[in-house]
Amino acid sequence: MNKDQLKLRSMIVTALFAAIIGVLAQLTIPLPLVPITGQTLAIGLAATILGARYGTLSVLLYLIIGSAGVPVFAEFSGGISKLIGPTGGFLVGFIPATFVMGFFMEKLGFTLKNAIIANIIGMFITLLFGTSWLKISAELSWTAAFASGFTPFLIVGVIKAVLASWIGIIVRKRLVSANLLFSTNPNINQSA
Repeated sequence: MNKDQLKLRSMIVTALFAAIIGVLAQLTIPLPLVPITGQTLAIGLAATILGARYGTLSVLLYLIIGSAGVPVFAEFSGGISKLIGPTGGFLVGFIPATFVMGFFMEKLGFTLKNAIIANIIGMFITLLFGTSWLKISAELSWTAAFASGFTPFLIVGVIKAVLASWIGIIVRKRLVSANLLFSTNPNINQSA
């Protein structure tokens, strides 16, 4: 299989991940300001499976689709208002979080240990972006913003980070071995 065919397959998988993020976003546990969703699990899977470039592209595609009004954001919502509303910082925070997670694993290897570390780092990036924007947009104090947008998500975030790492490494290995995804760096350990 030539490089162009592998690139096409990676682009298809990237588009599929944008859809997966949209589907997992519908798994929600409502909270007063910011719900717990499956989005962060999907973001972790995208970064772990696709790496920095294609993982980030899948998140960008997801955000573009949602901003255009397609109801792919949490609770079947969509529109640009979601990006500038109280939860917009979490959505925008997915971009740097996915890139950093993917980059971390590309440099150090796609192993379970590295994936867990990367996903936890990504969780903190997302929470910091989201909490900062929540403070500004909802005009909250830092204490109230952290109480609403950071603290309630720590334990669930770690659980999702470990789950995304475990599932992501397994799926990535299978996609690479089936030539459905190319290894970003063949010199880096790709095994769990």
